[in-house]
Amino acid sequence: MDKFYVTTPIYYVNDKPHIGHAYTTILADVLARFHRSLGDDTFFLTGTDEHGQKVEKAANARGVSPIDHCNETVVRFQELWEKLGITNDFFIRTTQDNHVGVVQNVLQALYDKGEIYKAEYSGWYCVGDERFFTEKDLVDGKCPECGREVTEIMESNYFFRMGKYREWLIDYIQTHPDFIQPAFRANETLGFLKKELGDLCISRPKSRLAWGIELPFDTDYVCYVWFDALLNYVSAVGYLRRDEDFRRWWPASCQLIGKDILTTHTVYWTTMLKAMDIPLPKTIFAHGWWLTGDKKMSKSLGNVVNPMDMIARCGVDAFRYYLLAEMSPGNDANFTEDAFVSRYNSDLANDLGNLLSRVNKLTLRATGGTIPSPGTFEDADREFEAEVSAAAAAMPVCRAEVKLDQGIAAVMQAVRAGNRYIEKTAPWALIKSGNTERLNTVLFLAADALRRIAVLLQPVMPTKMAELAAAIGYPNGDIGTIDRISAPSDIAGRKMTETAGLFPRIQVEATPVAPVSAKKEPKKKPEPSSCDPIAIDDFAKVVLKAARVLAAEAVPDSKKLLKLQIDLGDEKRQIVSGIAETYRPDDIVGKTIVVVANLKPAVIRGVESNGMLLAAGHGDKIRLATLDGDIRPGERIG
Repeated sequence: MDKFYVTTPIYYVNDKPHIGHAYTTILADVLARFHRSLGDDTFFLTGTDEHGQKVEKAANARGVSPIDHCNETVVRFQELWEKLGITNDFFIRTTQDNHVGVVQNVLQALYDKGEIYKAEYSGWYCVGDERFFTEKDLVDGKCPECGREVTEIMESNYFFRMGKYREWLIDYIQTHPDFIQPAFRANETLGFLKKELGDLCISRPKSRLAWGIELPFDTDYVCYVWFDALLNYVSAVGYLRRDEDFRRWWPASCQLIGKDILTTHTVYWTTMLKAMDIPLPKTIFAHGWWLTGDKKMSKSLGNVVNPMDMIARCGVDAFRYYLLAEMSPGNDANFTEDAFVSRYNSDLANDLGNLLSRVNKLTLRATGGTIPSPGTFEDADREFEAEVSAAAAAMPVCRAEVKLDQGIAAVMQAVRAGNRYIEKTAPWALIKSGNTERLNTVLFLAADALRRIAVLLQPVMPTKMAELAAAIGYPNGDIGTIDRISAPSDIAGRKMTETAGLFPRIQVEATPVAPVSAKKEPKKKPEPSSCDPIAIDDFAKVVLKAARVLAAEAVPDSKKLLKLQIDLGDEKRQIVSGIAETYRPDDIVGKTIVVVANLKPAVIRGVESNGMLLAAGHGDKIRLATLDGDIRPGERIG
């Protein structure tokens, strides 16, 4: 049995949890669920950071003690994690006695080894980040991390000899390619280490900050909040208290962080562990930010998305699915409600929900709901089974590389293959013609594909996949685990039950059209000819971007329309285009095309389209506007 220990950062209690907190924690939860499904011994840690100046200031402003403030505000996170179905094995609070004891023991041990010393210090301090910066670090005289004002402070403090480990850390990163992921984040850390690495100030005088863990060797000081907080990853699994538990779980398998705390984890944390003679975690994975427009979500900007609001509107599982499907974990992603509705309706309502509904109704109609045993497989059956097997093979690889968006995309390819399979085999016609043997094979394969899809998506959408499992004859949720997904199926003979719809479509409100008087025809605006000039400001309103075609399929009941899934760099989208008479779906997958990226969404033949591709043609001859060379998806054109 393998072991898997995953951590999230611990979150400041005086923040309200937002979509960024939710994303990291859901990502950790899905990884933990996958490993449990594989039979791995799994431990999942999250929690809250409860010391430091921000907490003390917030408590003073409310007229309560810091610990009372923490006790009241920590429930925001605990309640949200429960609502989101987070299956953490432990929730650590840095005010817990066990953690405080570990921090003080580590401080004393490093002090006794000469790794901590006292010195005078002058620097620029940012209250928001609770960090000191040198003059050269500042950007326009302000904090380089958050842009806030900084204060010059001169005082005596204690320092950890971090600088002595610079060369060792550079060598470690270069010889352990899996240590910092994605790989370009490792290059960022190496870039940081090119300049001189100073020692780390790890104390604050009580005269300036009282709310912290007291230094065991000098009671006039408390511990710097980051030094304290980072130790939660080892204190939670028994360091210095339960040796057997600590040996069982450490080193951590995957430590998930946001890219804004890369340095604290890949430099501060690693050098602390080296000084403590503790192995480094196997992987530190830094994901991107959730943006609104071109700005990071932050409390100070007032542009955060409240997870509770989204859950109330669309359900927990749809919210979990969207976050994981939309963000490629190493990059930033943009959250908009339009993008959410588009992906929900496309992936969940139109594709997955539709496949279940069709198979469910056909089986109930043909056999009273009993899933039949298959007959002889034909080429179409083998092709469909191969597509589902490809998704089953892709998901574990993507999970291991923390590329869950790609794993989900592979599963959704199998879902769309299921809908194509139903169209190609036409089971309704087989019912009508009485071709029972062929019908049984089609219904069996479609139902078993749904079983395997539910197993693959269960860590992402546990509640909805339990509903799907019940609908196809697994009422107790005993649908199987990922480690047995390719074992012989036990679905034949199970009884389907009628389902009202797994993902009801979200209706997009149409823009109201003003009534036109019957007595007066509205004037038509003349179409501009190719010679009619426009101003540069008019052209600037159109956003053209490079997009890579990830998948394509025909729109049902249409000879001209193709539905494309495209990669725009920081987001995935669906567009519909009338190119089917010239291009087959396989002809355009992988091409880099040009799209109008800021076009309002439209519904075409019941399918939502979020953008428009560029093409030229005459009559029925159409040619796509494509780009040659190594152009990345999302690059602006013009």
